[in-house]
Amino acid sequence: MLTAFTIFVLLLLFVASRTVVVVPMRLAMVVERLGKFRTVLKPGIHILIPFFDRIAYRQEMREQVLDIPSQSCITKDNIQVEVDGLVYLKVMDPKQASYGIGDYRVASVNLAQTTMRSEVGKLALDQTFSEREKLNETIVKEIDKASDAWGIKVLRYEIMNITPSPGVIHTLEKQMEAEREKRAEITLARAQKEFMVNISQGERQESINISEGEKQKRINLAQGRAREISILADATSQGIRMVAGAINGPGGRSAVRMRLTESFLDELGKILGSCDISILPADIAHLKSLLEGLSQATGQTAASLAAGGK
Repeated sequence: MLTAFTIFVLLLLFVASRTVVVVPMRLAMVVERLGKFRTVLKPGIHILIPFFDRIAYRQEMREQVLDIPSQSCITKDNIQVEVDGLVYLKVMDPKQASYGIGDYRVASVNLAQTTMRSEVGKLALDQTFSEREKLNETIVKEIDKASDAWGIKVLRYEIMNITPSPGVIHTLEKQMEAEREKRAEITLARAQKEFMVNISQGERQESINISEGEKQKRINLAQGRAREISILADATSQGIRMVAGAINGPGGRSAVRMRLTESFLDELGKILGSCDISILPADIAHLKSLLEGLSQATGQTAASLAAGGK
């Protein structure tokens, strides 16, 4: 009796397990009835008919990340690179994911590899690094077109590593070193150019300043000379006016004659004293009359000055 009861309990538990199904939140279960698709069970508690209904597939409804193994690709410029990545996808239709393809994970990985190889072959090596985002978008579009019939949605694709061969890496390093040296030379040349330009501008400004200083100096000298001439002219004019006023005054003309006579005699004495040959006027009578006239002029001038003093 104990054995029969045990068998009965085990049979009851087996039937209960086939009848009551609890679907977790992250899963969707595909149910078949007598080998034919019946329904898709959503998260929650469900009742099945034992021995008629069975859970054929369990599909993960969360976003999944699939690792794309590294593979060798040839770029447009015939350079071999190793490329790997990650593909993010999600099951949108559990029925299609179960019956549309045998294993959508393996199919997605293989399709990502072939698409990646094809797209990398369209780009040069430099473009594979600079246009990585564009390459990711192109691969996602191509995979999504084929995976639509599988009931999955490819959300995004990310290239992890693009690794050229060791020889190419060495060549690239030499190229980058040459590029850095070129940029350094260009920078030095530009600095030297700016230095020379600054020097020339400084010399130009110095020349301008010197010329401006010389110009201002000449202007100042000219202005000073003009001022000096103006002052001398004013003084001379004033002196001439004073002399003219004195001449027109009483006894002025006699004083002028006396001054001229004195000047003549002084100059004549100097000439006679400095000459080794005695010079006599050709007309002695005229000289005598000239001296007498001068004496009379001198006497009249003296008398006029004495009268003016009284």
